[in-house]
Amino acid sequence: MDQYLSRKRTRSPPVPACADDDSTDMKLTRLVSLFPDMALDALMEILLSSGGCVETATTTIQAQPDVTKKRIAPLSAAATAIQTSLDAHMRQIHTDHSDKTPKRPLTRRGKTLHLYSPEDIAAHTPCSIIHNFLPAEQANALLLELLDESKHFSRYRFQLFDRTVQSPHSASIYVATPEQHRQHTSEYTYGGSYRSTVRQITPHLRAVSGAVQRAVNAEIQRRIRTVYPEGQKLKYQSPREWVPNAAFVNCYDGPTEAVGFHSDELTYLGPRAVIGSLSLGVEREFRVRRIVPTDDDGEVEEENPQVLPEDISEGVVAVTPMADKASASDSLNKQHRPNKRHKPSTSSLSARADAQGQISIHLLHNSLLVMHAEMQEEWKHAIVPAQTISPHPLAGRRRINVTYRWYRDSLHPRHTPRCLCGAHTILRCVQRKRETRGRYMWMCYAGYAPGKKGCSFFQWADFDDDGEPLWERTTVDDDDAPWLENFADGEGQLAHGAQPGNEEERSI
Repeated sequence: MDQYLSRKRTRSPPVPACADDDSTDMKLTRLVSLFPDMALDALMEILLSSGGCVETATTTIQAQPDVTKKRIAPLSAAATAIQTSLDAHMRQIHTDHSDKTPKRPLTRRGKTLHLYSPEDIAAHTPCSIIHNFLPAEQANALLLELLDESKHFSRYRFQLFDRTVQSPHSASIYVATPEQHRQHTSEYTYGGSYRSTVRQITPHLRAVSGAVQRAVNAEIQRRIRTVYPEGQKLKYQSPREWVPNAAFVNCYDGPTEAVGFHSDELTYLGPRAVIGSLSLGVEREFRVRRIVPTDDDGEVEEENPQVLPEDISEGVVAVTPMADKASASDSLNKQHRPNKRHKPSTSSLSARADAQGQISIHLLHNSLLVMHAEMQEEWKHAIVPAQTISPHPLAGRRRINVTYRWYRDSLHPRHTPRCLCGAHTILRCVQRKRETRGRYMWMCYAGYAPGKKGCSFFQWADFDDDGEPLWERTTVDDDDAPWLENFADGEGQLAHGAQPGNEEERSI
């Protein structure tokens, strides 16, 4: 090792001054995330020889032909090799401190930190992950079933200013019964319009729902115990058991199909929603970034920064340039705030969006990601395009993603407000403006449906501490009361000999 280091130092030009003001521990942790196969002492030596500059150290390491540059080896569908947790290295560094949590965020402005181990993901993101979640045979059977289903998926169309565009990946909604299918095509709206691609749950999809429900509830309780203040649930988070009663199934065919940074629509999920996301097929990169509130610096900020083209529906990629986004936020300001300040520049919007950098989570085949109660209000997430992908033996270049959701009966569209257009409103959360950050609102969304125009309807939404709406709900007879069946209620039907239904039965 001494010869290796000295040889590189004699060939390297003088080390430039480094403006990186992170502690040595933080710099070393960043190098560990980039080169997990290298020994800690070797990384420290190179960091010191590079004048404490992470960028110079990274260039030095990458220039060596004998250094393994892959962060993780190719993975099979049945076995996964996961990177050692950064927390283990942090324990070696901070042997005399009881607090193992880094004092500063691991991410930096404009940079992406790749995390692989469940421990690191739970510690530094609003997510937790379970690798090899299902038995290999069950995961493969579900994948094949949904690949066959994907030929019936559609690409959702929406209005973007004066253009009608469509999402670059296909998707469908799955529900449990024919009555729920009727409701989802005639009462529930998504992105300002009704969905025609609603299908009844498939046998294998139902069969795994019980395992998803149990795992998600266990992760919720673990998160409450180990992360949240005083071991208590968050305000507005429901204390009830999480029940999967609807699912969005997305198909990403090839490396370019993606979804831009967004927060999921809360209209039927309510505040502090939890989502269970099961990944099957080819590996893709899932990125998260924290939403940074606005400082009182005279810059305008969206009253509702979620209502941007990238967030029009569950799973629509950002297809507009930043200038269009600035126009969208300016339009919202005119509607919902009388005192308009000067509009921010395109560069300032872009810089603020990535002010704390991004964290990347690699979603492998048969992994369950739980997006916890702080995700939708405080973070944004995306599936980013990939330059290349490693084909999966069953799925080829396709990724199937099942996002299990709990639709609350108290937020059925029969109960939610209507806007001045007579259309269903959507529930949003103020994310950036400091004085109202964390408040919820009902807004018109009809203008994003092709051929329709919206109105200026806006109404603050009030909830109790458990996330239940505070309003006078219309009385409904028990026989007519809307409710969605838990997917897991019939999970045993496949095991007891039931065969997958025919195409007509599933599409109703």
